Amino acid sequence: MAKKIKTEFVVIGAGPGGYTAAFRLADLGKNVLLIDRDPTLGGVCLNRGCIPSKALLHVSKTMNEAKELSKAGVIFGKPKIDLGALRRQKDKTVKRLVMGLDQMARARKVKTLEGNAAFSSNTELTVKTTNRTTTSVAFEKCIIAVGSVSSGIPGVPMDHPSVLTSKTALELKEIPKTMLVIGGGAIGLELGQVYATLGTKVTIVELMQTLIPAADVDIVEPLRKKLERQGITVLLSSRVEKVEVKGKNALRISIQNKERTTTKTFNAVLVAVGRTPNKDLLNLEKTDVTTDDHGYVSVDEYQRTSVDTIFAIGDIVGHPMLAHKASHEGKVAAEVAAGKAAVFDVAAIPNVVYTDPEVAWAGLTEKEAKKMDVSYKAGEFPWAASGKAAILSAGEGKTKILFDSNTQRILGVGIVGPGAGDLIAEGALAIEMGADAEDIALTVHPHPTISETISAAAEVFTGTITDLYVPKK
Repeated sequence: MAKKIKTEFVVIGAGPGGYTAAFRLADLGKNVLLIDRDPTLGGVCLNRGCIPSKALLHVSKTMNEAKELSKAGVIFGKPKIDLGALRRQKDKTVKRLVMGLDQMARARKVKTLEGNAAFSSNTELTVKTTNRTTTSVAFEKCIIAVGSVSSGIPGVPMDHPSVLTSKTALELKEIPKTMLVIGGGAIGLELGQVYATLGTKVTIVELMQTLIPAADVDIVEPLRKKLERQGITVLLSSRVEKVEVKGKNALRISIQNKERTTTKTFNAVLVAVGRTPNKDLLNLEKTDVTTDDHGYVSVDEYQRTSVDTIFAIGDIVGHPMLAHKASHEGKVAAEVAAGKAAVFDVAAIPNVVYTDPEVAWAGLTEKEAKKMDVSYKAGEFPWAASGKAAILSAGEGKTKILFDSNTQRILGVGIVGPGAGDLIAEGALAIEMGADAEDIALTVHPHPTISETISAAAEVFTGTITDLYVPKK
């Protein structure tokens, strides 16, 4: 006989958006049940995504920086890699953060339930737990935060041990001699660079004409050059045509590049072509919740679905699929569900690719501005003129700010170089505050820092730059 639970609020999914929503509801004095199919809180981001990948990227960047120091006369020699110790350190970081979430959930008296949740109606869920018992959960209001899963590719045997996803690649079971990365977006580039640093000969295949298609080409170009210097082969405007299994650690891949097809054998293949929302697990057909043409749950600016008492946040409501977007949506959904005034109304959501160098952008890109026929002008500052960038051997970096041609208000920011992911927050704040070029140019930035490049880019636009000589037109 199924166990029955009745709760005021239920949150399905304990990732960044889900646990944020549950914690906010608890802080507002509400009784909350948080359901997740994993035994630990944190979802994909904490357990097998953002955090473990960044832990490995930190190691990768440190190794590359140590290698670069040879130019300054400091030579460390060839590093010895203990995969077991590397895995343990990564897992230790994840475990510590998971324990922190557990403690916060207990402190807030948020109840948790492990299992797969599916709707029975607009007001009830059926949860199948790991011990094969079934629990019926009746709720007053629900927030869906089930996230997404790695997408596969037709013709690629995803069950083959040498075919990796973002999850299995992070397990670091071995360092293959050769690897094909299918997809030149954030996940493929980040993990591809990690494996390349650890000794794998990496080839990246991207269908579009540029890496990170959402970003401007000039912002991505320094990264592409760095990848090639690192020995990574980048094949643009290319696609995988055929995959043949030749053994446990051998996959013969046919790659079409323009009008030419080449065939090569790889020891591993990482599929990083995007993510698919987890809506199929929810039995949404049992509810009146609607989805759009792409399969995402439709929501309004209050994160409310077509059912007034059911909300949805994060990857399942569409792009960008980012943890920080989900967290902010989670707070909005929780506050609206609790009867508070809140709305998801953001001018810019920062995007960061944590490669070496990092690539970050917020607001409009140049390609978006041109497509939307927005009148703009750009202020660009090359890091070759930055003292701190010279110290960091980061002269290929760049900061670019787009301003409205008429009002001089900031429209978007693009940065490439070390720490771009941290720097982009200032750009996002400036966009949210409606700052103009003079506001940024007259803001005193500390010297010597990379942050100076933001005010310098604005000074290029206003014509007040002294750290560069820009001939007057």
